[in-house]
Amino acid sequence: MTDFARTSRLMQRGTDFLGCKYSILCGAMSWVSERNLVSAISNAGGFGVIACGAMTPDLLDNEIAETRKLTDKPFGVNLITMHPQLFDLIAVCKKHGVSHVVLAGGIPPKGSVEAIKEFGAKVIVFAPTLALAKKLLRSGGDALVIEGMEAGGHIGPVSTSVLAQEFLPELSEDYVVFVAGGIGRGEAIASYLEMGACGVQLGTRFACAEESIAHPDFKKAFFRAKARDAETSVQVDPRLPVIPVRALKNKGTEEFTRKQIEVAGMLDRDEVDMGEAQLEIEHFWAGALRRAVIDGDVDNGSLMAGQSVGMVKEGEPVADIIQALMAQSEAALTRR
Repeated sequence: MTDFARTSRLMQRGTDFLGCKYSILCGAMSWVSERNLVSAISNAGGFGVIACGAMTPDLLDNEIAETRKLTDKPFGVNLITMHPQLFDLIAVCKKHGVSHVVLAGGIPPKGSVEAIKEFGAKVIVFAPTLALAKKLLRSGGDALVIEGMEAGGHIGPVSTSVLAQEFLPELSEDYVVFVAGGIGRGEAIASYLEMGACGVQLGTRFACAEESIAHPDFKKAFFRAKARDAETSVQVDPRLPVIPVRALKNKGTEEFTRKQIEVAGMLDRDEVDMGEAQLEIEHFWAGALRRAVIDGDVDNGSLMAGQSVGMVKEGEPVADIIQALMAQSEAALTRR
């Protein structure tokens, strides 16, 4: 293990906030960010985050307990704000004394931030605009992740580099801010740290780590892919506010288009309200991801991946990935 003095100095506020050695969070990837990968990242000095996704409270309860058996280092839990049992999931986090809860997928509902902070956990939020970021941080958010459109999974319309230039000068002096989206090498980490970020979040870079339980065929699809293969989904009905998703194009991409048409028809017939319609879409993604990640159906499942997928060439141990990122960042800062 190397000291990485320059990088560590710039990460200091992030590592103090997270309680880990390196201010590198793992993005919450459904079915991928589970006990094995999460514990491996935390054990290697990073900060693992369990992707709750569509889990029930009982499933999350078990996942946290099993993760605790594999690491005594800090890790967090990512909760989707539109989950119908959000407050029950928060109660599970309270039961286990989870130190950090990430709220993703929309504006946190009333009382959710307070419920998390009530048991002493830190709240990490996402925000697509600077105004909303300021509001969430003033309303109890302890840290912010700014995530650009290069990321995998659900994304916004603006690139990471533009968001960083807009957010960091305004927020980095007073708040803990992490940058995410399209980060595959340490040189990019160094740049964002110099701009004021306290750390970074990576998902795609860890998806095919040796400790990841993703199916071998899922990993092979990543190894073969280039940056341009990670495309965004299209919205077919303006009434249905579907957040774009970046994934490797396959038959599952076309299936999502058909699913949107189906759900729009359900709206037309008043069979569901808008909230239920959005949940239909989320359940679609949960199933599609499982088919790809767990079953290895890379033709019909969802291969959510960021544009950094072109930098993922082989399966490596998590510890080696983190050490390589830190070494690249340190070398870049040393050349400055």
